[in-house]
Amino acid sequence: MPESHVNLTRRQILGIGGAFGLLTTASLAGAAALARRPATTGAELRTAAALPPPYQVPLPLPAVARPVSTDGGTDRYEIVQRETSAEILPGLRTPLWTYGGSFPGPTIEARRGRPVTVTHRNELPVPTVVHLHGGRTPADSDGYPTDLVLPAAWPQTPQTMPGMPGMPGMDGHAGGTGTGMADPRAVTSRLRRDYTFPNDQRPTLLWYHDHRMDFTAPALWRGLAGLHIVRDDAEDALGLPAGPHEIPLMITDRAFTADGALTYPSLDPALRDRPGVTEPHLAGVLGDVVLVNGAPWPVHETDAARHRLRLLNASNARHYELEARTEDGRRLDLVQIGADQGLLAAPVTHRSLPVAPAERYDLVVDFAPAPVGSLVRIVNRLGTGRTRDVMAFRIARPAPADDSRIPPRLATDLPDWRREDAVRTRDFAFRAGRMNGGHGWLIGGRPFDPARTDVTVPLGDTEIWRLIADVHHPVHLHLVGFRILTRGGRPPLPHDAGLKDTVSLRPGESAEIITRFDGYRGRYLFHCHNAEHEDMGMMANLEVV
Repeated sequence: MPESHVNLTRRQILGIGGAFGLLTTASLAGAAALARRPATTGAELRTAAALPPPYQVPLPLPAVARPVSTDGGTDRYEIVQRETSAEILPGLRTPLWTYGGSFPGPTIEARRGRPVTVTHRNELPVPTVVHLHGGRTPADSDGYPTDLVLPAAWPQTPQTMPGMPGMPGMDGHAGGTGTGMADPRAVTSRLRRDYTFPNDQRPTLLWYHDHRMDFTAPALWRGLAGLHIVRDDAEDALGLPAGPHEIPLMITDRAFTADGALTYPSLDPALRDRPGVTEPHLAGVLGDVVLVNGAPWPVHETDAARHRLRLLNASNARHYELEARTEDGRRLDLVQIGADQGLLAAPVTHRSLPVAPAERYDLVVDFAPAPVGSLVRIVNRLGTGRTRDVMAFRIARPAPADDSRIPPRLATDLPDWRREDAVRTRDFAFRAGRMNGGHGWLIGGRPFDPARTDVTVPLGDTEIWRLIADVHHPVHLHLVGFRILTRGGRPPLPHDAGLKDTVSLRPGESAEIITRFDGYRGRYLFHCHNAEHEDMGMMANLEVV
């Protein structure tokens, strides 16, 4: 790892607190010595199949799930997790693991304060766990990594599965798929499980995905992801673009074999026993094909009006910096109206927008300046070659009367936590390290152990967490949203506005966040949402008591 990526300036050290800064400088030097790869995301996989030209495949819109029951004030859904295949690259079939037979899975449309119960039935060949990312969810439905739903023929529970030995570049973990340590609190079920989501939270775009111990990354790669949108009457009354002018965009990257199958560098392609990836991809897996809603570099025909784009980066490890460009090279404004955890207090205008894995942004883009018949391209400034392209909008017709608007005041319910409200401050270093003779990704110098409690917080307490990274780490907290107070001792960046649940730490960067743990009691997680880092130990337990 080149020193230029891990050395901290004196200002950065002072910005996160003297003692922690000085301690972490040594930690980062140790990480530099231990890591085997540079401070960038891992090597990019190469697709062997013929790829379509950009902006030829129509943009799919994920189907909206229909409840099987709405009795008793709860909407009930049933989703079958199953193998299927789909035509992602033209003329080829790609085997997938799916929610409900599609990638992305069906979108759940929820109302604030109205509970949703989803019965998941696992017809896949391996155990699964469902996590509603960003959900304010009771612990028994949060999708803890060892609370597995076992397939019908799975022979053993996590408590009795044998431990696996260490492996080059990767060590197994607890919970039965790694070192053999059992999780005494694991709650497993066979074939099906009910997950209940109260939706007692601000309206926003959430997403659900697999969270199985040690195997989250390959399960995501194979297709286990879907959207969950919470709405309320106050948001509906704002007059934001709606109907066909509100478009969810799940961005992922993948790579394909010559016959159209997904390629992924698993040590165990069956995803049964041995977790981890081959050494060139220890820092994260990148594909060379950008998919939006499961389609490669798609195009969407629409009119020259304002559009609300509900954006999710569901990639395992790839970061994007997005722009909207007209054919004559102009950049359209990206007007941010929301973040991970809902609407901002007021709009923030960007010309480009960085998006880390698991982050969501709620944007309004006005296509009125683009001539009818032209393309507006969404491009990735961080990409090279084909990964610079993301998707395009073809302005097919003039807009009908566009009565949508962007109010100057969007939300009045954002929490007003102040620094002096915090009852304690905690420090966490996210860095590479050694695990039983192999490579891992650690929080506070320790790999994940489900049997260990790392942080205990009384319900209702407000805390400040100071985070520091050696390389890119998008840090996600379960249960709660937070506000970013500082980056490197300076004010937060414009795209940090609003309430977040994932903060993107850049190499050598520190951040302070503040939150109140006022949801539910129980066992939760915080972790890096680079999915390969997560699988290689970069998670920790959070106990709310």
